[in-house]
Amino acid sequence: MIISLEIRFHGRGGQGVVTSAELLATAAGIDGLWASAFPIYGAERRGAEIEAYCRISKSQIRETSPISRPDIVVILDPTLLKISNPLRGLKESGKVIINSKVPPSVDFETYYIDATKIAMDNNLVKSGWPLVNIIMLGALLKVIGTVSLESLKIAIEDEFEGKIAELNEKAVEIAYNSVKEVEKIAV
Repeated sequence: MIISLEIRFHGRGGQGVVTSAELLATAAGIDGLWASAFPIYGAERRGAEIEAYCRISKSQIRETSPISRPDIVVILDPTLLKISNPLRGLKESGKVIINSKVPPSVDFETYYIDATKIAMDNNLVKSGWPLVNIIMLGALLKVIGTVSLESLKIAIEDEFEGKIAELNEKAVEIAYNSVKEVEKIAV
């Protein structure tokens, strides 16, 4: 098991980036790990770039600064790769998990999932926006192997009620079972 893990989430206001980090921290706590989650806001409006952070450790976490050298970057909106640099500071051994229909081309160990399609197929849409944040957590859990899917489902049930919780739990499981690694081409 990883002793400590720093994860940076990138998305847009309204996509649930902050909720993702908080749910991951809650699930880690359910698994008996220490965790902290917090956001950084820029222009606080729907559609603006948002970052959120989550630290997970086997021991108490005292650091509260933004994560500048993440182990993992989770990108909810793939257009951010064209307009900003969500991969900045990612450790050489770092991993990228991105919401994408096709394998993205980045120079890190990369995983992708069409979270938008999963959201649409499972009626996880609000005001015309597919809700991909919780779905991305399913893919993240599969990649990191540190936090259990069962604990995430408990965290989802604590955060949401009824049908919304059920839909998110189903979508998380779909993502967990269908995330794909981008194959590296030998040079």
